[in-house]
Amino acid sequence: MDLTRSPITSVQGRITLPPDKSIAHRSAMFASLADGVSIIRNYSPAADPQTTLACFRQLGVRIEQDGSTVTVHGVGRDGLRASEAPVDCGNSGTTMRLLAGILAGAGIPAVLVGDDSLSARPMRRILEPLARMGARIEARNGNLAPLEFHPGLPLQPMRYEPPMASAQVKSCVLLAGLFGTEPTQVVERIPSRDHTERLLGLPVERRADGSSLITSHRGIAIPPQNYAVPGDFSAAAFWLVAGSIYPDADLLLENTGINPTRTAALDVLRRMGAHITLAEAPGAVAEPVGHIRVRTAPLKATTFTPFDIANAIDELPILSVACCFAEGTSEIRGAEELRHKETDRIMAMATLLQAAGARVEELPDGLRIHGDPQFRPAAAIFETWHDHRIAMAAGILAGRATQPSTIRHAECTAISYPGFWEDLAAVSA
Repeated sequence: MDLTRSPITSVQGRITLPPDKSIAHRSAMFASLADGVSIIRNYSPAADPQTTLACFRQLGVRIEQDGSTVTVHGVGRDGLRASEAPVDCGNSGTTMRLLAGILAGAGIPAVLVGDDSLSARPMRRILEPLARMGARIEARNGNLAPLEFHPGLPLQPMRYEPPMASAQVKSCVLLAGLFGTEPTQVVERIPSRDHTERLLGLPVERRADGSSLITSHRGIAIPPQNYAVPGDFSAAAFWLVAGSIYPDADLLLENTGINPTRTAALDVLRRMGAHITLAEAPGAVAEPVGHIRVRTAPLKATTFTPFDIANAIDELPILSVACCFAEGTSEIRGAEELRHKETDRIMAMATLLQAAGARVEELPDGLRIHGDPQFRPAAAIFETWHDHRIAMAAGILAGRATQPSTIRHAECTAISYPGFWEDLAAVSA
């Protein structure tokens, strides 16, 4: 479905964000491994978290859903059942990479498959540490799905330092380690999102050199996942940028997850001069939650740090839009990971911004963006490559154009934010 967007004068109002995908994925997985019943409220209706539910149903977990409330009848660490049919992870890299750790640890034979996009995304980063632990996994070309798991000897514990800051790699190894009698430990030099540690209550040692040592083993009880999933900060980032670059903007984002390992985009925008205020919401469990208000502000260019890249990796497409309206030249470097998302997001954002008339250079590992506070995007036909984050970035950018623009395959936003276009219409003036 192609969507034509007319210019928008301003954005004002309250937005209730979709539930956090990262937390939804993990809550369903951990509830399935817990002993007893978990109730997860405000579970995401987006395609990816629903895929996680389907996968665990296929592995023998009884899961009931009534609207946004999900009830999971946990089967314990040893209760998952092998599936005769391949387990379809759809478009969800989080589902495939985290489930790989669980299947390897549990020693369950299975085949994980995905759609064309997921089948082109690299899996060696999880296959190598799992192989070091003793897992027997066959992958196409040694790197790509389908992934075929063969049961064998119990996995061996290890201490592992991922070569890149990646919450998915870290979580995969820790989840495999949950099935071992001896501790498996992950050394993390640059912090990545820590939902796995928080929701499982894993021991985390903060060391003098600034690194963290995270431990998992069978002796750690898996708690039931009884709470409400907060609003998705990755979705909030689109509105934080819109509220910063649209004239006379004033947006309130209620009950948003403000986990400090997720809010690097907020820090980047504040560094650029964005007018963002935050008030913590009472009663949050496991994950901090708050209300975020953003209003129009003049922006200045910035250089993204390694911490920014690791903890704002999903927000970089929309942050690159913000850079177009900032005074000066911004640089995003060290972001090679973007080339291995749902599409090559470095290429995609360079193409999208150039189509709008922005001065952008595509670099091997990022972008160089020459911003202008007076920038008005040209009307264009924006290709999205069926990538939900590219489509939403295009929607925010197109609203500031001088004439109507077309966004190709706009329906792909349903992967993470099914109501994005309705919310954009509701707050548009």
